[in-house]
Amino acid sequence: MRLNYLANAIGLTMIYIGLVTLTPIIAALYYHDFNSILPFLTAGFISAGLGYIFRKAVPNSTTLENLNDIKKAEALFIVAVSWIIFGVVAGIPYLFYGISPLDALFESVSGITTTGATILTHFNYPQAFFFWRSLTQWLGGLGIIVLFIAILPQFAVAGRQMFFAEAPGPTEDKITPRIRNTASALWGVYAGLTILQIILLMAGGMHGFDAVCNSLSTLAAGGFSPNPESLMGYHSNYLTWVTLIFMFLAGASFNVQYRALVQKNPMVLFKNEEFKLYFSLVMLMAVLITISLIINTHSTVFQGFTNALYQVISITTSTGSASVDFIKWDYTSKLLLFMVMFMGSCAGSAGGGIKMMRWLIVYRSMKSELLRILHPNAIVNIKVDNKTVPAEVSRQIVVYVFYYFVIFGVTSLIISIVEQNSAIGLSSSITALGNVGPGFAKLTGPMANFDCLHDSSKALMVFNMLVGRLELIPFLVMLQKDFWTLKDN
Repeated sequence: MRLNYLANAIGLTMIYIGLVTLTPIIAALYYHDFNSILPFLTAGFISAGLGYIFRKAVPNSTTLENLNDIKKAEALFIVAVSWIIFGVVAGIPYLFYGISPLDALFESVSGITTTGATILTHFNYPQAFFFWRSLTQWLGGLGIIVLFIAILPQFAVAGRQMFFAEAPGPTEDKITPRIRNTASALWGVYAGLTILQIILLMAGGMHGFDAVCNSLSTLAAGGFSPNPESLMGYHSNYLTWVTLIFMFLAGASFNVQYRALVQKNPMVLFKNEEFKLYFSLVMLMAVLITISLIINTHSTVFQGFTNALYQVISITTSTGSASVDFIKWDYTSKLLLFMVMFMGSCAGSAGGGIKMMRWLIVYRSMKSELLRILHPNAIVNIKVDNKTVPAEVSRQIVVYVFYYFVIFGVTSLIISIVEQNSAIGLSSSITALGNVGPGFAKLTGPMANFDCLHDSSKALMVFNMLVGRLELIPFLVMLQKDFWTLKDN
């Protein structure tokens, strides 16, 4: 890896992260909350200042052409470091509101990774504070690097490597020949859906500020809300259904949604095998939980299905928002919902988790291996959407899923030992790794928080959130010794 390339890209990223951090000042001025100007001004100055110094400190790092032939290892490093920096910078404003450094880092990383887990024990904070929480999720939903690729000419050429380093899905799916145009198109769909949800929530009686914050979090598949009871606190089936629809869209591929919009044909979605699997599993789990709620809690069909569908979509898309305190559900319903944590959303979406495409390829890989056992001479190709999946891609996905469960197993064991509670350990580990949000224990459920956890458990969850958001690849690559070979240029 070349230091001047790294310094150029990381320095630029820090400068623009610093500028983004100034955004909540607008909310502070609008609500005459002048005390909230300093926190964000400080964070922005620190990030932009260090970024400028970083670029100047390394020779030959300020020439724009340094990014033209960036290598994959360099792109992975830049993206991973940028996310860590973003998490640290995003946590600086929280320090001014009396939150401890570790808790501030937990809250900020939970925001940028769209996990939505919180350590807040009360919600007596100003509007700028809550706007920043939701904005960090919105920026993290599609990725801060993808945003910079869309708007900054410096990343125009290097964008391809960095685009797929930040969103390392099972396949490299582009909707336009130029990666910058792809990034712009995705952000266009993302922003358009966000604005539409804001309008619909306000039409349902939600206050404008709450509508903005909830919409930013929903399309990011994040879950943060200015209401301490999440969506349940608004007591409206209309708002619940509007939100669950946009959560569902947040978990679907924005690439496929863009094609559906361009072709003006919603059925394009159902021609995509991953979307069909996503839709089918969401409906199946919602129906099963509805049946359990009707039998065990005597819920009505409509309310049971509404709550079940909302929670299933929220968990599988890793949004983590809640329309009901599901910790109070019966055991069967909670067990089914816990299984949903392992489903994941679609590749190319704002959602987290393993991703439906990976499960689809894993299933077909297992099926093809069984066929080879019965017919050793048979040539069996794995296909998705009538396209053959290369053998190396299938192998990488199997390895990915293996390491995913290894990290889940190890971290859940450690947290269980630290907390002396297996429910907290298992749910805290997967909710962080899958960027889901709420836990399944009473102390960490959807209407509770993670403030009660030991500091080491919080630190481990921060690690899981970052690894899960970057989909393990940069983390696993960084474990290789050869990765850390540095050159001056």
